[in-house]
Amino acid sequence: MKALPKKIVMFKSLLLFVLAGFCEIGGGYLFWLWLRGGKNIWFAIVGILILALYGIVPTLQPVNFGRAYAAYGGIFIVLSILWGWLVDKVVPDKFDLLGAWIAFLGVLVIMYAPRG
Repeated sequence: MKALPKKIVMFKSLLLFVLAGFCEIGGGYLFWLWLRGGKNIWFAIVGILILALYGIVPTLQPVNFGRAYAAYGGIFIVLSILWGWLVDKVVPDKFDLLGAWIAFLGVLVIMYAPRG
């Protein structure tokens, strides 16, 4: 079987990180809305199911557990700032953006640096 080109593997990997991030943040947010926002119990149930999906998605990454989760931490930082901006209407300041950029650079180094 022929190996996929590195750019395709990287794109797929980044998409998996984003999907995992939205599952974790979205599932947690739905649970938050139920517990703290007084929403219907179905918010919690759907949130729990989405959080379970979050547990599955990272296993599709092409690297070991430790590296995948270390890199995912940087993606989570970026997505959390975006979520806060778009959903909670909290505009990130220059330090939020700088921190997110640094975290994303860390993801690129951890996941995609050439290794010998």
